[in-house]
Amino acid sequence: MRFGLTTDFRNLPGSGKSSSQVYAETINLFAWADTLGFGAAYVFEHHFTDDDYMSSPMVAATAIAARTKQMRVGPDIAILPLYDPVRVAEDGAVLDLISNGRFDFGVGLGYRPEEYAGYGLDIKSKGSRANEALEIIRRLWQGETVSFHGKHFHIDHAKLSPRPVQQPNPPIWVGGFSKAAARRAARYGDGYIGPSNRAMYGMYLAEVKAAGKDPARARVMGGDLWLIVSEDPDRTFAEYAPNLLYWFNAYSRWFAGSDTSPWPHLDNKEQIRSLGLATIVTPEDAVKHIKACIAEVPVELFTMMLMPPGAPITSVQTSLELFAKKVMPHFQ
Repeated sequence: MRFGLTTDFRNLPGSGKSSSQVYAETINLFAWADTLGFGAAYVFEHHFTDDDYMSSPMVAATAIAARTKQMRVGPDIAILPLYDPVRVAEDGAVLDLISNGRFDFGVGLGYRPEEYAGYGLDIKSKGSRANEALEIIRRLWQGETVSFHGKHFHIDHAKLSPRPVQQPNPPIWVGGFSKAAARRAARYGDGYIGPSNRAMYGMYLAEVKAAGKDPARARVMGGDLWLIVSEDPDRTFAEYAPNLLYWFNAYSRWFAGSDTSPWPHLDNKEQIRSLGLATIVTPEDAVKHIKACIAEVPVELFTMMLMPPGAPITSVQTSLELFAKKVMPHFQ
C-alpha cells in the first residue's frame, strides 16, 4: 500500500509569512517527501477565503509534478461543477504529460453557496453539471472527437491535442459523503475517493454492482485527515493544537447553511481529541491505526494531510521522516 499527502496551501492569518513563502515551502516539502517514498501529493480547492486557500489545484499540482519524480499528483478534490470540461480536459492532459503519467483527477461537488455565486452558477445544478462534465472529460481523454449537447454544456467537434500519457485515460476519482456521490463515482469514475468508513464503502460497492460493474475491481482511495506521528504525542498535540483548531473551525463556518456538516464548531482544543478529529500517535500506534482502517476499507492509497496551517516546518519534517522510517516499512 502507498501513502499520499494532501494540502490546502492556506496561510494562517498572523503567521508573519507571505503566501508566496507558504506556497514555496509547501512545494519544497512535497519534493522532499517524494525522496522519502511518499506516493502522492494531492491538492484541495476552495475559493474566496481570507487565508489564501488554494484556488487552482491543477496549477499547483503541475508545479509539484515538476519538482517530483515518483509521486502521483492532482487535485483532491477539484470542485468540478465550477469548471469548463474541455478546458479542464486539456489542462489535465498537459499535466499528465509534464508528470509523465502521474496525474490523478480527484473531483467533487463542493458545498459553499458563495463559491457558486462567485462563478455565476446555481449551486442546485452542481450534480447534473458534474455528471455532464465527467462524461465529456472521459471521452476527450480517450481520444474521441466529442459533440455533446446537454442541459449545461454544448460542444461541437472537440478533440484533444495533446492527449494524456495514461491510457485509456488518467484515473478519475469521484468523492463525496452521500449515496449520490457513491452512485456518481460508480457510474462516471474509475474509483471513489473520500472518507474511509464502512458505510460509505458499502454504498459505493452497491452502486458499482448496480452499474453493472465488478465490485471486486472497485478502487478506493482515502485515509485519515490528520494522522501525525510523534515520539511524544502529547508534546506534538500541544504544539499543533492552535493550528488544528483554526483549521477545523474555518471549515465549520463554511458548513453553516450548507448540505454538509462532518463536525461542529469547536469551543476548545481538547475537543479535537475528545471528538476523535486528529490522530497524533507514536509510530507503533500509527501502524495499528492504519491496519484497523484498511481492515474496514481496503484503500489502495492511504491519504493524510501534509501539515496544519502555520505549523513549524521543522516539526513537519520530523513527523514525515518518522512516518517514512517507522510506519511505511510495515506496509511494503
